[in-house]
Amino acid sequence: FLFRIYTVHFFSEMNETALSQYRIRLICGSANTALGDEIAKELGTKVEPMTVGRFADGEIKIQIDNNIRGSDVFVIQPTCAPNINDHVVELLLLLQTLQLSSAKRITAVVPYFGYARQDRKTKARVPISAAAIATMIETMGAHRVLVVDLHCGQIQGFFRNIPVDNLFAENEFIAKMEELNLDPKHIAMVSPDAGGVTRARRVADKIGAASVVTILKRRVVENQVESMQLVGDVKGMTCFIIDDIIDTAGTICKAASLLEDHGAIKVYGVATHGVFSGPAMDRLNASKLQEIWVTNSIPQKDNEAKCPKLKVISMAPLLAEAIDRLHNEKSLSKLFSGTQSVRQAKREEK
Repeated sequence: FLFRIYTVHFFSEMNETALSQYRIRLICGSANTALGDEIAKELGTKVEPMTVGRFADGEIKIQIDNNIRGSDVFVIQPTCAPNINDHVVELLLLLQTLQLSSAKRITAVVPYFGYARQDRKTKARVPISAAAIATMIETMGAHRVLVVDLHCGQIQGFFRNIPVDNLFAENEFIAKMEELNLDPKHIAMVSPDAGGVTRARRVADKIGAASVVTILKRRVVENQVESMQLVGDVKGMTCFIIDDIIDTAGTICKAASLLEDHGAIKVYGVATHGVFSGPAMDRLNASKLQEIWVTNSIPQKDNEAKCPKLKVISMAPLLAEAIDRLHNEKSLSKLFSGTQSVRQAKREEK
């Protein structure tokens, strides 16, 4: 009888210890430390201290300071410029470090998934780079991947044996659109290419926009658009060009001019990921765009100083809510339904 009591007490203590260890632990790589800190603040915790440095020959060295054995670890690391390849390698090394450190579950939180635009073979003797990155992330020990607005939804299929959650930033943008107090009858959602029509239509349906317009473009070489043709009517409309990525900004700036030429009153640029490479900032400053809205999936501090039109919306509330739901085994579908941003929903709860 005493043995049975001792055994029950012993296993009870073990369960309590396991539960105390299995808690959210945030690891943030060097790609976007500000976003990591924001997410930690939303969750009421702190980013785990660690060292990311270089050896004398330039190799990356990593050490996580605290014990993370048995923890539910989320690694926050967008694979973005300016050092995209370093950020990829850093993410892979962080994943392996956590695996070797006996973390119970490892989730790679990749707000911006680099190499996503290389998702298929467009010509002979070229790699499918997005598939290669997915394979490496999976091989290095991730149990799950959390991304935001993948350039191509099919990339989720490149991860063969682990689940991928693709979040959408559209509700965060819709909340900002509502601040403008525009009549939906005079709003047109614009897709800058045929591939983005679904995205534009989804946003239009949520806010009740009058129309969805498409721009057909012909691109001869990467990042250079030769011609554009508008499909739809925008006369007297306020237009929102909806895209997932703005890179050199050539497409969105030409699209804004085209829309204005066809009678649009105002044109806003909306994109989840502001890559802004090359002449992007100069083009945006000189463009017909009223404002450009992007998220902080990629750090934008320097770009904000260069472009007064640039407005940055934080992804921290959305990512923090997703992390909390994953940890507590709750559905993420609530984050996609309705038109409320996470920020709005929390205000209503209070």
